[in-house]
Amino acid sequence: MGFRLRKSIAIMPGVRMTFSKTGIGYSVGVKGYRVTQRADGRTQRTVSLPGTGLSHVSTRGSAGHVASGRAAPRRSPLPPPPAPRPVKPALFAPRAEKDLYRAVQTRDVAAMERIMQAQPELVLAAATISGVLKLSAGDRPRAKTLLAWVFATGKDPAHDPFIAKYVSFRFRLEVVAGAIAELGLDRASVGLALAELHQADGELTEAIDVVEQVEPTTFAALSLAELYTQAGRHDDVVELTNGVVNHDDATALLSVFRGVALRETGYLDASREAFAEALTSRKRAPVIRHRALLERARTYEAEGKRALARKDLERILAEDSHYDGLAEEFEALGR
Repeated sequence: MGFRLRKSIAIMPGVRMTFSKTGIGYSVGVKGYRVTQRADGRTQRTVSLPGTGLSHVSTRGSAGHVASGRAAPRRSPLPPPPAPRPVKPALFAPRAEKDLYRAVQTRDVAAMERIMQAQPELVLAAATISGVLKLSAGDRPRAKTLLAWVFATGKDPAHDPFIAKYVSFRFRLEVVAGAIAELGLDRASVGLALAELHQADGELTEAIDVVEQVEPTTFAALSLAELYTQAGRHDDVVELTNGVVNHDDATALLSVFRGVALRETGYLDASREAFAEALTSRKRAPVIRHRALLERARTYEAEGKRALARKDLERILAEDSHYDGLAEEFEALGR
């Protein structure tokens, strides 16, 4: 009999290549989450909750290449998860609503996941809360699956009837080292947490795609600035930080990222101006001031101003002799 080419082949676990009349495509993913680069250049993301029959598919136009950068820094886990509001379900409230309320009170994720499978009207609330609980417990893969599904629905958990009525909490998320955000249970916070998970797994393209979809805030800009920097998209960092003024820790860090981007694109004078802005207030967290000093020292070194570079490094040394990267910079200057 005649031979024919298989339309889809597995290259390695989780990776498949597909052949069609229009060309070659590929898909990468795990159970519950898959990204497909189609032969026509479009990118398709499929997010599902295994065992529930629920899935969400989104397709976007061809995306530009994003180079991978340094490994993302480890993030601190989310602080304690949601606590119910004082309001309790009424006597004649639906049984499923009472069950989910009880599961939130006891932080019983297994019960929440059973409710997700049986009660479509409660799946958004149960998946969102379960995702936060899983993240705080260190179960990053499951947290990623749940939060990715919630985000892909396009819905805002803050508007979910169950959450709006029964659940009220805020959690702290370290968006970038030195910048901690106080977040509520809404679409933006889900997006930032999901982006942190993607970033920690080295998935910069996915992390950037998520943050670019959330409501613009200082912390979203900060997250994007770090992601763009790691991806080598320095022009995007410069555009993102135009006009930034040092008002608080977050905006001071934005000035640091701006300084790095300007240095990497060859604008050394402007780079130093950005670092000067980041250092205008000594009220900023030490980790932020030290980062600004370290990066400015690198700019001075690029200009051949080694004495000034050493002076900035010595300012860090006086406060934190173990600051990450400090010893390496002193060694580089000593050559």
